[in-house]
Amino acid sequence: MIRAVIVDDHPMVRAGVERLLSATDDISVVATCASGEEAVMVLANGLDADVVLLDVALPGLTGVETAAIIAAEHPDLRIMMLSTFGDRRDVSAALAAGAHGYLLKDAEPEVLVSGVRSLLNGGMPLSPSVAAALVGRGATPSDSAELTRRELEVLQLIVDGMSNKQIARHLGISEKTVKTYCGRMFRRLGVSDRTQAAVWAERHLPR
Repeated sequence: MIRAVIVDDHPMVRAGVERLLSATDDISVVATCASGEEAVMVLANGLDADVVLLDVALPGLTGVETAAIIAAEHPDLRIMMLSTFGDRRDVSAALAAGAHGYLLKDAEPEVLVSGVRSLLNGGMPLSPSVAAALVGRGATPSDSAELTRRELEVLQLIVDGMSNKQIARHLGISEKTVKTYCGRMFRRLGVSDRTQAAVWAERHLPR
């Protein structure tokens, strides 16, 4: 069971995310906090958790400052930032502080759920627009790249924040096969990693 802590100063957001995660079979919300200070205190008191979902725009101790403290004091915890905006400076600061993922609050519910699961498998879930902000507009993959149906499936699951292991399980194939699909797909798109592939998907795939 994945034990999650939700940190957001808006009661409706906390309640909504808690309902969403608690409705799954493998995620349990063990605490909700209204501030960074509260989250730091709760975790310092020995709360057993795996993932912290952390609002960027917190009053007082900011989300980035809170992430830095949590990352330093609890290095095994995985931190997911949640934000209304994907400003490049905020994203870069959060990741530098120790966050492991950054999703926008307008993401589909299943993206948030799969992102939480991905964190525990070493994934780095990023909303496509956030990934685009990070890499800028330097990548120029071919608009005419032709992907197979299976490669498109893998690409969409990457966008959803799944790790290779999760993709393999979801599609019923081996993790080695997923890596092979990713390698071929990256070459065809003219990108070098999963983040740039997600950027390509944001620009070129129908929504």
